Amino acid sequence: MGFPLGGLTEVFSKVSGAFGGREGESVIGVDIGTSSIKIVQLTERHGSAILETYGEIALGPYADVDVGQAVSLSADKTAEALTDLMREANVSSKKGGFSVPLSASLITVITLPTKDKEDLGNMIPLEARKYIPVPISEVSLDWFVIPDEERSFLGSAVAERKANSTDVLLVAIRNDSLSKLEAVTKAALVTPRFYEIEPFSLGRAAYEHGTAPTMLIDLGASSSRVYVVEFGIIDISHTVNRGGQDMTLALAKSTGRTFKEAEIIKREKGLVDSEAGSNALEYIFSEARRIFLTYERKEGKAIPQVVLVGGGASLKGIKDVVARFFDVPIVLSTPFDHVSAPAFIEDTLKSAGPSLASAIGLALRALKP
Repeated sequence: MGFPLGGLTEVFSKVSGAFGGREGESVIGVDIGTSSIKIVQLTERHGSAILETYGEIALGPYADVDVGQAVSLSADKTAEALTDLMREANVSSKKGGFSVPLSASLITVITLPTKDKEDLGNMIPLEARKYIPVPISEVSLDWFVIPDEERSFLGSAVAERKANSTDVLLVAIRNDSLSKLEAVTKAALVTPRFYEIEPFSLGRAAYEHGTAPTMLIDLGASSSRVYVVEFGIIDISHTVNRGGQDMTLALAKSTGRTFKEAEIIKREKGLVDSEAGSNALEYIFSEARRIFLTYERKEGKAIPQVVLVGGGASLKGIKDVVARFFDVPIVLSTPFDHVSAPAFIEDTLKSAGPSLASAIGLALRALKP
């Protein structure tokens, strides 16, 4: 089942409140991952998004471990890292959007046998208990009624639905994750205008949407996410518990090097000369291929491209590895194409783009009224 990329503007209205953008106003997009924090600052001039600054900071050192390792920091330590990043990147804005990791949320579409809004309000909290694996008291729950014109893009099951039914985007976020984000932003003296679950911001910035479905593979440090997106709707969302950290560990083990040394080799040489590191990613792409083939068989539609995002997408040789698993073009995400920036840093932005896709998507939404 899928859900519309634009839905969170309304879904999170109860969490963040509405706002209006102003010409020349600067906003930030902040993506807090397991191994680093990414930030992008944009402003709007004459209807265009202008890049003002961006940056990334590793979280490993804040937990006394090596760069590249996934960590779980306290709110105070995370805020310290965010503050340092904003200073180093010369970030001036204190307001914008913040990502919520997919691991801290549940998103699904449920179908209810009514179109009466009052009935929906009573039925949804009760129905949600069937889908949420923790007590309702432990999550913040919200929902968004999907317009009828969008229902036809929600997969083959839509044909079996009754005319008087309503599709509802159900969103649940763990309260402890929201509380930690609120503590981080308060300690870092920044104001979140909204929180957004990461696939929505990725989908906004990672690639140009067309009429055919696209597979999006987000290569993170501790895990990777696989999405199938069609007509702006995420139809499949799947987490694979492997990432860039696993590749570094495999490389370190096979060569007898430390994690720090292996991480440096991985970043400098990528996958070209690293069979061990390359093999560590085979599980991710095998899973992605299984999802790819299952979707095509079930929906009767071809997926014409695979788009790579996340820090792992910037590694040398990554496209060659992924190409072994798919017979379609492999594309590296270029989210900076959505903003205006000086031509002399074009190559730098192209290299940094895949890692910053979510932060750019957050900042782009923050610019909109």
